[in-house]
Amino acid sequence: MSLNSIQPTVSTLKTCQTDIGTGMDIVSEVALDLVEAQDTDDSPNLKRLEQMMLECARLDKEISCFVASTEQMTAQVRHEPPQAMFTLKDSVKNRFKELMAEVSDADVRRHSKVVAFKESIRKSLIKQNEMTGSNVEEELDEDIAVTQSQTNFTCPLTQVEMVNPVKNKKCQHYYDQDAVLAMIKNKQSKKKSFRCPVVGCGNTDVRKSDLELDMVMKRMIQNHKRQSGKS
Repeated sequence: MSLNSIQPTVSTLKTCQTDIGTGMDIVSEVALDLVEAQDTDDSPNLKRLEQMMLECARLDKEISCFVASTEQMTAQVRHEPPQAMFTLKDSVKNRFKELMAEVSDADVRRHSKVVAFKESIRKSLIKQNEMTGSNVEEELDEDIAVTQSQTNFTCPLTQVEMVNPVKNKKCQHYYDQDAVLAMIKNKQSKKKSFRCPVVGCGNTDVRKSDLELDMVMKRMIQNHKRQSGKS
């Protein structure tokens, strides 16, 4: 076995993590469908979806630990005599056990997508309650309502309606995910910080870690598209 043969396997595992993340986003959307249909967060189906999110989060943690143990032990072997290759498998296995021992149930529950899942449900319930309470007063001028929606749903970077809206936890502004990540990457390649593009915002250093996908906002945009006849 050569060290060069390890990297493709690690890359495949990282791709699996991306797929797991996509699956968790789908589960979140199904959960929001349930909340909107039943107007409650207390249903057996919703609890099963939450359990599914936790299982995916644990699998994601396991892959992260395995990738980390593989990369750590491989880097170590590169500086050791050739015979160290014969014990690499056991070294990776032992390091993986050590890293997994540090992962608690609380860590799994703090997984970013699990937290976002619960927060999306909470926001959706609040929105449902607000809509129920304001139905009598919904005699708003249609043009004003549409203009307001377009303004709220427009990415300040692309100036078009967002597809995957992410919220900046620092300044509370929204951007389209692909656009803001591309901009952050571009600025980092030039060793510069990226300033929030919203006029008047004082946030001068937008980072990837500051961003969180807002599933409720995403559904509001999707509903707006359906109502306005967009594809």
